Amino acid sequence: MNEIRVHGRGGQGAVTATEMLARAFVQEGKYATGFPLYAAERRGAPVAAFLRVDDKPIRQRSGIYSPNCLLVIDPHLVYQPFVFNGIKPGTVLIWNTDRSVVEQLHKNIAVIGYVDALKIGMQEIGQPVTNTCMLGAFARTTGWVRLESILDSVAEQFSGDRLEKNLRCVKRGFEETVVQKF
Repeated sequence: MNEIRVHGRGGQGAVTATEMLARAFVQEGKYATGFPLYAAERRGAPVAAFLRVDDKPIRQRSGIYSPNCLLVIDPHLVYQPFVFNGIKPGTVLIWNTDRSVVEQLHKNIAVIGYVDALKIGMQEIGQPVTNTCMLGAFARTTGWVRLESILDSVAEQFSGDRLEKNLRCVKRGFEETVVQKF
């Protein structure tokens, strides 16, 4: 079973990204359960969302305390110690950052996929919307889900002009992600 913890701030779309990612996995015949955890229900407060994915039905409903994947939508949260709490050796980190990553950040991180999702969101949507770009980065970094499944899931979430802009964000997130192994 893969356990994914998504970190962001209220209003950045971490919960929506988790829902879209779960739909993409289900489309590929996997079982997925996703749910949010809100610390303070207000814009800008740290939020976490959880996603479990497996080939068989998932019965566990608790929070994810030992993830093997972190998706960090807010670039500054990676510097908060709680983000790395409980991560397993071999964990994959997908990080929204505008810098080149050269250090490991945590001893249990085996792979980092990073992309400047903020820049892409500003160029494609005209706002600092990063969640759909990060879904493309997730697909590129992990290889656990196909890009086409993510695009289909995004198409279920949006329509019209918003859909086209978000599809471009997903594709650019996939294409522009740099994957670094340790």
